[in-house]
Amino acid sequence: MRPASLSFTARLPSLHTMLIVVALAAPFIIFWDTLLSMVEIWDRSETFTHQYLIMPISLWLIWRKRSTLRALRPTLFVPALIPLALCSFGWLLGGLADVEVIKQFAFVGMLISTVVTVTGLRIAKVIAFPLLFLLLAVPFGEIFIGPLIEFTANFTIAALKLTGIPVWREGATFVIPSGRWSVVEACSGVRYLIASVTLGVLYAHMSYRSNWRKAAFVLVSIVVPVIANGLRAYMIVMIGHLSSMQLAVGVDHLIYGWLFFGLVMFLMFWIGNFWVDPDATLKHAETPPTPTLSPADPMRLGPLLLCLLATLACLGIGPIYASYMARADTASAPLALTQVQSSWNDGKAFSDWMPDFHPGVADLNRFYQHDGQQVGLFLRYYRNQHPGATLVSSVNRILIEKHSPWTLVDSDIRSETLSGRQLQLREEIIKGPKGDLLIWHWYWIDRGFVENDYLAKLLQSKSQLEMHGDDGAALFAYTPLGEHAEQARQVLRNYLSENLASIEATLNNSQR
Repeated sequence: MRPASLSFTARLPSLHTMLIVVALAAPFIIFWDTLLSMVEIWDRSETFTHQYLIMPISLWLIWRKRSTLRALRPTLFVPALIPLALCSFGWLLGGLADVEVIKQFAFVGMLISTVVTVTGLRIAKVIAFPLLFLLLAVPFGEIFIGPLIEFTANFTIAALKLTGIPVWREGATFVIPSGRWSVVEACSGVRYLIASVTLGVLYAHMSYRSNWRKAAFVLVSIVVPVIANGLRAYMIVMIGHLSSMQLAVGVDHLIYGWLFFGLVMFLMFWIGNFWVDPDATLKHAETPPTPTLSPADPMRLGPLLLCLLATLACLGIGPIYASYMARADTASAPLALTQVQSSWNDGKAFSDWMPDFHPGVADLNRFYQHDGQQVGLFLRYYRNQHPGATLVSSVNRILIEKHSPWTLVDSDIRSETLSGRQLQLREEIIKGPKGDLLIWHWYWIDRGFVENDYLAKLLQSKSQLEMHGDDGAALFAYTPLGEHAEQARQVLRNYLSENLASIEATLNNSQR
């Protein structure tokens, strides 16, 4: 009996290794769809193609620590189950709000937390950077496109004016004597920024010991591409202007941009090389510590199995609750929005504008008039939302992205007092061939009004967690701009002060 016991004990380290592998494989298996969603974005978007390299680089960085890791005995760190459970719950919230990037960050967070749980703090500290570097594999950054477009347009126009070239601007579109230019998504510089930050973080880790130098170089890798993209846009406009719009207006537009970006990156790393710590290489060299792994002190099987089960339970929090809600969600009858009760009379259509939002389950499009004032009301109702049919999405826009007959001139957030209640809304002014419009739009979610996209997502998630469904609506009230924007605003105030309660009642009665 004693030899058998010794033999079983001797096999425990390999069993521990097997259980660690099971634990580390669990996030990939349970959240396979989320991993695929990341890969699909890497595949279709040139902005994120470089993220295919993040995991190989992370594994390479871990491999460089192989001698140190061999000398460390894996231990359990149970407190890491707390962030693991929180990440799983965050994954659930991301699914409820249909924000894929939250699910993807949560997936990477679960992977990191699992590693810390089943290997312990000592090993986690050795491979801390490779683990955190995995966060850069999440295709994140599209949120910066709007601000980057605005900055690039401002920078380019300011540079043109300093050059002595007259500029007439409408939003992100501007006209100079030689032609018309627009700062669109491809010109925002978000690709340069994301690639620069990834390279900057890796370079700072490999080249500097001082945390201050690391932080400074990462900051430079953020600022430099933003400024460089403004210079790139200015130079392309100047090339087109000086060549009578013969150069830098086609594919060469993008080629010049990447060549310029490559030169800027080379200069940035070349300059950064002057401040490389002389002992930075020694920091990353293998210096094995005194071995702590002892055959006489194997990890006990019971706590190991319990930790594995707890890890799987924490990973399953999000998917299990999501499955429960999916089964509890009952099908509802088709929705048909009825005519909103209005104190204004029905009017004639004065515009053919419609927002470029995902399709919903029902629309209401009406025109009203009163004492010479004209207002259009457009409601789009959403239910059982899914990718391609969501109320709040980065691809939902006031205008179609390409070949729109309309031009966005201004966009701002306003706070209006209507019938004694405060309403936050977004105001846009658009110009078109048949007249200009002033538009107010906001959301109706969980029987309340909200303007902010992030707050709207949170309210959607809250409503679903409480089993109230995901019903919501986008609301647009608009009127001809006329000569003065304030007069147009007053028209919308008059209409909404009298009819907002009726609109809200129509939406509340439509909710299941």
